[in-house]
Amino acid sequence: MPRINPVKIETANQKTQEILATVKKKMGRVPNLISTMAQAPAVANAYLGFSQALATGNLPARLREQIALAVGEANSCNYCVSAHTAIGKGVGLDETSALAARQASAAEGRSQAALEFAQKLVQARGKVTDADFNQLKTEGFSEGEIGEIVANVALNIFTNYFNHVADTEIDFPVAPELVSA
Repeated sequence: MPRINPVKIETANQKTQEILATVKKKMGRVPNLISTMAQAPAVANAYLGFSQALATGNLPARLREQIALAVGEANSCNYCVSAHTAIGKGVGLDETSALAARQASAAEGRSQAALEFAQKLVQARGKVTDADFNQLKTEGFSEGEIGEIVANVALNIFTNYFNHVADTEIDFPVAPELVSA
């Protein structure tokens, strides 16, 4: 049972109704994450603005979803892992690729480097080494793109932590558990 309940659009105040209606128009529905964040419209707007800004960046949507999966797994956020497994299908992530991303693994070297860096950011609380940074440069990431990787990690830590506190009910197909070898 959620600790913070999602807002129902029909009983929300005008400001919150506008936020939720915009999300519904864009996505076709309002995920529980956003309707729960809407208990504080500033929180919902912060998330939506941050997410939209990063969507206009240079990192492709597929890599952003892979980063979300790697960070969600690193933070044990079942809601985000489930959501980004489902959303990832829309940007070409099949089940195998999504499972790999959760383990900071990708078939392509550039994506692999970004996922390893994202995972290290979470584990080291941002204090990565010169070698970690230089690996991204070796893979051809610009300093701006490295900044976007950091920002995508931060966005996903925000949603992971929010879901842990709120105990948001998963409203996506539940992602399969990783099987240890």
